[in-house]
Amino acid sequence: QLEESGGGSVEPGGSLTLSCAASGFLYTTYCMAWFRQAPGNEREKVATFKETGVSTVARSLQGRFTVSKDNAKNTLNLQMNSIKPEDTAMYFCAVLSPGSYYSNCEDADQYNYWGQGTQVTVSS
Repeated sequence: QLEESGGGSVEPGGSLTLSCAASGFLYTTYCMAWFRQAPGNEREKVATFKETGVSTVARSLQGRFTVSKDNAKNTLNLQMNSIKPEDTAMYFCAVLSPGSYYSNCEDADQYNYWGQGTQVTVSS
């Protein structure tokens, strides 16, 4: 089960923190990630976190977005700062489980569990 939280409305320049709590998995949540999709746009990767501790943020979002994981709570957090109108989208949490060293956490098609999504709307 993936429980997403933290979405909402925010003004440009503001901040939001999205959280994705993963529970009930039989195997390790090897890759966890945030993707987003705006109306009329393709889904895009926002950030990933691999079981090994390696994390990535989409190059276009680096400097504004950071991703972290609370291992004790198996929760993936996305800190969004200096938010822009173009960040408006539905944000989805995804999990690849089980995985291995060879799993490609960057590939959305690898993920086999998806959350319902949480809406982020940026407007003044």
